[in-house]
Amino acid sequence: MMPIPTNKKFSVLEILQYTVLISILLYFGKPLFIPLSFALLISFILYPVCKWMEKKGISKSISIFVSIFGILLFFGALLYLLFLQLIEFSNEWQLLKVKLLETGKQWSIYLSEQFNLSSEKQSLFLKNALNNSGAQTILFIQNTLSSLSESVFYLLIIPIYSALILYYRQLLVDVLCHIFSSEKKETIREILIQTIHSYYDFIKGMLVVYLLVGLLNSIGLALIGVPHPFLFGFIASILTFIPYVGILISSLLPITISWITFNSIWYPIGVIAVFSLVQLIEAYIIFPLAVGKRLKINTLVIIVVIIIGGILWGAAGMILFIPFVSIAKLIAEKTNGLKTLAILLGEGESKKRD
Repeated sequence: MMPIPTNKKFSVLEILQYTVLISILLYFGKPLFIPLSFALLISFILYPVCKWMEKKGISKSISIFVSIFGILLFFGALLYLLFLQLIEFSNEWQLLKVKLLETGKQWSIYLSEQFNLSSEKQSLFLKNALNNSGAQTILFIQNTLSSLSESVFYLLIIPIYSALILYYRQLLVDVLCHIFSSEKKETIREILIQTIHSYYDFIKGMLVVYLLVGLLNSIGLALIGVPHPFLFGFIASILTFIPYVGILISSLLPITISWITFNSIWYPIGVIAVFSLVQLIEAYIIFPLAVGKRLKINTLVIIVVIIIGGILWGAAGMILFIPFVSIAKLIAEKTNGLKTLAILLGEGESKKRD
């Protein structure tokens, strides 16, 4: 594979300047780039499926429709799991409410005996706390509604983008090839092929992540004695695909059941501790190792990219920026002026001399 010939050798300062400019563009353009990036990811994954169906004589439009419909069914199943969790939680709400009232009374008695706080003082404190938190609650509700509306927009537009990218894929490749000189066309096609393979490796790595997270969740819940630990552990692992909301919803049922079953606040605290610890291990150890090794990117860069992605695009950036870096590494390896960047992103394996 021949590298892209160029007489321009980029300095570290120039690479940093371009990085800053691209970061500014990505931050302010995230309403456009986030759904486009997810659509590109999905289209890369579905491209071999569409190609296989087209070789079997199925038209391009029907192949794309079947592929997109399969993805929608998968995400529909995830949403159905979320819905089932909410239904189960609502069924336990009456018992949970009784437990909350009992716990509140016990804490009130404890505060009265230990700190000489009367019921009137406690009521006044709670009233002031609720009044002070009213504005924060309204702000939280507004942010939640904004996030939900944004998520609904993404759910609607991403399948459309994916279908259009798959339908016009040859046109997009031709345009990309025409941007560069004729001697670079073969290298560009090689980069595109390797990019698709990188996305496949990324998905394989994510499957390993979900498996390990499910096992760790299950083991943690089993150690503290929560009923049905493997069920709750793997449901929580699957639903972490939906950032923040997924882990929150999936933890509600084991928290409720553990509280009702054991009549102790320490079991729900234990569930929260298990899920929180596993999330930290997943974010900073399992994910960088499982995904980074498959994409041949060093662990330090993976962790830094996860943090940068979170700053620029939130949870979506933590997912999407990893394959972006893999693409940047592929381009850098084939561009003479970007060899420094390729070395920085790589694993630093020393080559044996003959």
